[in-house]
Amino acid sequence: MLEIKDLNVFYGAIHALKGISLKVADGELVSLIGANGAGKTTTLHTISGLLTASSGSITLDGKNLQKVPANTIISLGLSHVPEGRHVFARMSVEENLRMGAYIIKDQRKIQENLEKVYAHFPRLKERSRQLAGTLSGGEQQMLATGRALMTDPKIVLMDEPSMGLSPILVKEIFAIIEELHKSGITILLVEQNAKMALAVSDRAYVLETGVISMEGPAAQLAADDRVRKAYLGA
Repeated sequence: MLEIKDLNVFYGAIHALKGISLKVADGELVSLIGANGAGKTTTLHTISGLLTASSGSITLDGKNLQKVPANTIISLGLSHVPEGRHVFARMSVEENLRMGAYIIKDQRKIQENLEKVYAHFPRLKERSRQLAGTLSGGEQQMLATGRALMTDPKIVLMDEPSMGLSPILVKEIFAIIEELHKSGITILLVEQNAKMALAVSDRAYVLETGVISMEGPAAQLAADDRVRKAYLGA
């Protein structure tokens, strides 16, 4: 289980996260929704070790993530699909995926994980030799997600997976997220498309200017008038 307690993060004098707490249990899909600038990406970056909290705690299965360097945190079972995808444009699809397995030394295990990713994303297998920079936005999102799965992570952090995609591709990406969840993968999802996020999640948190303002079952939040008016266009 991932657990955050009383987390405070600053950008200089700006108090970006103000004592937030949240949990993600094994097998859950939990969403963190909110407006631009609410602190959603900051939360994920702090969990991943890309930012340092001034106070509070972050633990994964009881292990303190704040004492683990960002470049080795993946070894504890946490993978991050970044906002904007950040694929290696001049490398092939398969080379990108293998980069995701850089901590694994056993080549047989890498090949096994590669086949699992291709089972989730058949289109990536079809384009395994294609340069990542020539893929469509939706395919690059699949690649970034597949790369994060190459280490059999305990939990995957996903940051704005629908950003910049057409409505048809947004539906496709969320169908994939649902499939991954049903396969047993634990997911913490940051997403500005609150309607889609709540539709696929078990639970959700609403983040407003660095503060958790609401939390609960996703269906309950989706029916709440405050959430509907602020985030669902109702």
